[in-house]
Amino acid sequence: MLRNAPSPESAKPAPAPRMSSHELRRYDLLLAGLDLLDQAIAVFDATPKLVTWNKAMLRLLDFPESMVRVGTPFEEFVRFNAERGEYGEGELEKLIAERMAAARAFLPHYVERERPNGKILAIRGVPIPNLGFISLWTDITEQRRYEAVIERQNLELEARVKARTKELENANSRLAHANAEIDEIAGALRRSEERLKLIIDSIPALIAYVDRHEIYQFANRGYAEWFGLAKDEIVGRSIENVFGGELYPVVRKHLAVAATGERVSYEYARTLENRRTVHARSVIVPEVSTQGEVVGYFVLSTDITEQKASQAALVQAQKMEAVGQLTGGLAHDFNNLLTIIIGNLAALQSRLPPGGELSEHLDPALHAARRGADLIKRLLTFSRGQALEPSTVEVGALVHNMAQLLSRSLTENVRVHTHLPETPLYAFVDPHQLENALLNLALNGRDAMPDGGDLSITVGERRIPDSLAMLVELPVGDYVQIDVTDTGSGIDAQLLPRLFEPFFTTKPFGRGSGLGLAMVYGFVRQSGGNIRIRSTPGSGTTVTFVLPRADEPTAPVADAPAASERANRHPRGPVLLAEDEPDVRRIIRMQLTDLGYAVIEASDGVEAWSLLESIPDIAILVTDTIMPGGIGGRELVARARALRPKMPILLITGYASDNALAGTAELDVPVLRKPFDPDTLAAALDKLEPEEENIAQ
Repeated sequence: MLRNAPSPESAKPAPAPRMSSHELRRYDLLLAGLDLLDQAIAVFDATPKLVTWNKAMLRLLDFPESMVRVGTPFEEFVRFNAERGEYGEGELEKLIAERMAAARAFLPHYVERERPNGKILAIRGVPIPNLGFISLWTDITEQRRYEAVIERQNLELEARVKARTKELENANSRLAHANAEIDEIAGALRRSEERLKLIIDSIPALIAYVDRHEIYQFANRGYAEWFGLAKDEIVGRSIENVFGGELYPVVRKHLAVAATGERVSYEYARTLENRRTVHARSVIVPEVSTQGEVVGYFVLSTDITEQKASQAALVQAQKMEAVGQLTGGLAHDFNNLLTIIIGNLAALQSRLPPGGELSEHLDPALHAARRGADLIKRLLTFSRGQALEPSTVEVGALVHNMAQLLSRSLTENVRVHTHLPETPLYAFVDPHQLENALLNLALNGRDAMPDGGDLSITVGERRIPDSLAMLVELPVGDYVQIDVTDTGSGIDAQLLPRLFEPFFTTKPFGRGSGLGLAMVYGFVRQSGGNIRIRSTPGSGTTVTFVLPRADEPTAPVADAPAASERANRHPRGPVLLAEDEPDVRRIIRMQLTDLGYAVIEASDGVEAWSLLESIPDIAILVTDTIMPGGIGGRELVARARALRPKMPILLITGYASDNALAGTAELDVPVLRKPFDPDTLAAALDKLEPEEENIAQ
């Protein structure tokens, strides 16, 4: 068969996605037929490297099977031939260079070569514009032998006619025999022509010829099928009839340029009966007579629908990445502002009697500030900057528990169904973020079904092969797939590319923030998966996402002790607080003071390091991660560990990305993320457990 790998069983090229069984069978039969050809076929890409071949290539050219594989450079075949004397006498490298230069020129060519074993091969090269070229080898040894026989017999006939007129009958008999051989050669040529037509039909390109009156005189199978016609149906039709009245003016404009003798390249799109849009890139090459008149046009087209889809996906991914980077960059400043707001409001709340008149204004303000902090976290989840806490999760059990919660939380006329695997499937994912993602998708499904309907959650296993990895933007491997399907109103196809954009929503004004799907998208991508949405207006929506599959855990992980079980021990020395934002530093100092700690302040890492060196009584270091002045939080932690290995250290940060904490993991330093309230700070300090002995040693 025509191959793209050495093994016969795995040699077939992977069929295109969604190819029907009927088309796949036709494809396999075509490949099997090509392997039966006497001609050798090989396809090289633009590099040039071997892409595919048939069995006759090994038989006619005697290449080692180990050499004939996908990706073998064309130069390797040339060198092999040169070394075994296929190109005759001459300097080896010069012979190789001449043939490599001809190959890179990508020009049609035909040569004949006699091999050392006496075989005569006709070699034809056909370029595939912008992709590579096809080489065809035909054994014409017998053909040349017949031609030599004919030539010799004709000479003998002439001699015998002149010398021996009496043997005219015998000469005529021999002539008749020679004519029979000529007929046999002509038949062989006709069969060769049919093979060439078969090859042209098999080339993954759309080829046609149109005369100067814009009437099709030839089209290969691919070109005819592109327009939904058979080969014999397209010949004799006009371009306007084939393309249709809507698209013909576009083509006519380019034909007008080609009529001047200029080669033209252009792209166009067609909408099929199923409303799917396909794209093609065409090249029109005018055929010019010896008198300089354009007598027709050669047309070579390529289906670039997949390429267009990939380009659109890349643009969308770049846009999402840019929004994510912008969101992550703003997070630090917002977290610092919210730290100041929440700290001041919490301090004011603790100083007022409960239920007072000011509480009516203070409580909503504090609640709104905390909602703002939650909003920042959701934005950071979209931007893939929020730190996740992944673990091995049994997805079926988690979905089962979520379904019970959703059945009680959604409206009564929304029926929740689950389809779970019989055996447990594990994924390496943050369970809380997965629950939030399912909740967001369920709420979106509920809102799409105001009159009720069915919400289904399906869990299954998914294998991403090499043939799909690039298309779905995921590494090859095993995944857990989750499908959330509703029977609601559906989504217009034009809106689907924007659904994951933050603040974009299809809901009425005031009904949604536009962050739900953005959060789900960010969580899935950050977890190493991908997500897609399929929807038809009036027929519901299906959200499909995959997460990396994990092995079953060997033993359950013991829960960490609750913070309330830890003793709130206060060190004998003060707390050194290093924070470059004055307002943030004031709030944290106030919170530490209210918790009963003595506090020494430093406005940057340089000042904090000086204090650590000069004050041996410092018991705890609380430092921001990123600070100006030459010594940041990471370096300050490293120096403090070297100076006082037993001193407890707490890192605080307003950044969401783990990049801000790079280099601190090996120091085993806990991190507290802004914004936080006094209770959260107290719990973090309680977990530090300062040593009983003097840590200043």
